[in-house]
Amino acid sequence: MKKLFYQAIIIIAVFFATWLLLDQVDWMHLFRVDQASSKIEQKLGKQIWELIQQTEDVIEDEEVNEAMDSILTHICTSNNIDQKHIKLHIVRKSEINAFALPDGHLVVYTGLIAAADDETELDGVICHELAHIELNHVMQKLMREIGLTVLVANTSGKGGVGNTIEIVKSLSSNAFDRELEKEADIKAVDYLTNAGINPEGFAEFMFKLSMTEPEAMQYLEWVSTHPETQDRAEYIIEYSDYDLEGDGAVLADTTWALLKLKLNN
Repeated sequence: MKKLFYQAIIIIAVFFATWLLLDQVDWMHLFRVDQASSKIEQKLGKQIWELIQQTEDVIEDEEVNEAMDSILTHICTSNNIDQKHIKLHIVRKSEINAFALPDGHLVVYTGLIAAADDETELDGVICHELAHIELNHVMQKLMREIGLTVLVANTSGKGGVGNTIEIVKSLSSNAFDRELEKEADIKAVDYLTNAGINPEGFAEFMFKLSMTEPEAMQYLEWVSTHPETQDRAEYIIEYSDYDLEGDGAVLADTTWALLKLKLNN
């Protein structure tokens, strides 16, 4: 009887010791899912973007893309972000939305640009989504909500278009959890400050949209999926240490006005 008792104690001890050891393993790092170079992320990003290209109106206007690329280049250069990894896409859609996809794809809807009263408001959202990419939040979210098995099946051609559509919906219509959102907000403020852009525009944009009438919320995807927007605007201001003159906009006023004009037509 004592022998069985001691055997049970040993088994339980080994179980908990093994569990503790496994809990210390960084499985995301082990499977390299968190790295931009991972094959699963590259394939997933390619699949999703090809689907969006087939189903959405992607802006091909050279002046629009040059203006947006100028903003992205300035932010990336100022923050030592490898711009080769970032693929910025502008999609004509009335929703006020922007979202990050696997493998560095960053989608901005024209509705978001139209809603920005000045460029710094747009810059803040771009920095927020860049932070999700650079901090590997995209793959973390998909691993938690979709699961590695489904992602692998999708990239191996066994998942089907339906799965890809669900992944797009998950990334474009659902916020990250509160911890990841705050982390992206704070990193965005750092990006803006390093680029010499006043973070107040980012905070003002969120606060302004949070005050929109309820009947218009269907167009505010970026705000409606980011809870406690007003609170976030306040801590962005508190965290900000911007002490330069001016707003630090990247584009000339005439270029910004032309960008807005082209996207409103």
